[in-house]
Amino acid sequence: MAIKSSNTLVQEALKEIKTHKADDVYELVEKDKCNLIDIRDIRELERDGRIEKSLHIPRGMLEFWLDPESMYFKEGKLDLNKEMVLFCAGGLRSALATKTLKDMGFEKISHIDGGFSALKQSKFKII
Repeated sequence: MAIKSSNTLVQEALKEIKTHKADDVYELVEKDKCNLIDIRDIRELERDGRIEKSLHIPRGMLEFWLDPESMYFKEGKLDLNKEMVLFCAGGLRSALATKTLKDMGFEKISHIDGGFSALKQSKFKII
């Protein structure tokens, strides 16, 4: 049995999802037009810091926190009228997560090319 590689899954996801550059997302955040969602592990946030004005939803809980039928649903955590812009450390996990949320039926969903690494090089403040 042949399995798809993680790289193949990421490449397939990138063909189906919306990708932003970090500087473009800065404008969205400043205009309060999106939910900036950090899906990195809590240990990554503690080690590397986090982006000001971002919300943390761990990758492992993302689908559950956003599913109204889940016992883990976090009502009111996000403004679902705004675009959800996901990021991880480098853009691979967020690409897969964005594809999954798209598959769930979310339409205003995207991710950041280069993830936290790209955000650190942009205008965003690390806290």
